[in-house]
Amino acid sequence: MTKEIFSPQDDSHPMQLTSADIILRQQLEYSISRYFYEACDRTIQNLLSSCRWYMTTQATVMVLVIECPDPVTNWRVLQKIVPMAAILNPIVSSAKIRVCPPESQGIPFEMRVDELSVYRDLAG
Repeated sequence: MTKEIFSPQDDSHPMQLTSADIILRQQLEYSISRYFYEACDRTIQNLLSSCRWYMTTQATVMVLVIECPDPVTNWRVLQKIVPMAAILNPIVSSAKIRVCPPESQGIPFEMRVDELSVYRDLAG
């Protein structure tokens, strides 16, 4: 029986994704997007329809990105971020929601869906 020796470099270089990995990741993002959208009520669906939104993966975290066309829509999306997080959390517990205002009108607001209890406590 031989003992494998790993050097510190073994961990330093990420494994190169294959095209199959990329396709599977895109399919997962699309499926989660659809599942999330279908779980939303009509108000949130209408709000999302007025924005550009999509799921993407950053490292091991799924991110729901919502790009708002104007400040009013941005404010409405921010008001619905807790209900959206409550819908997303059971689907993907290691996820974030990033709400992006129109360009040059502020910085994106980001919330982890596992922080939901903090926001509920503040609202209550």
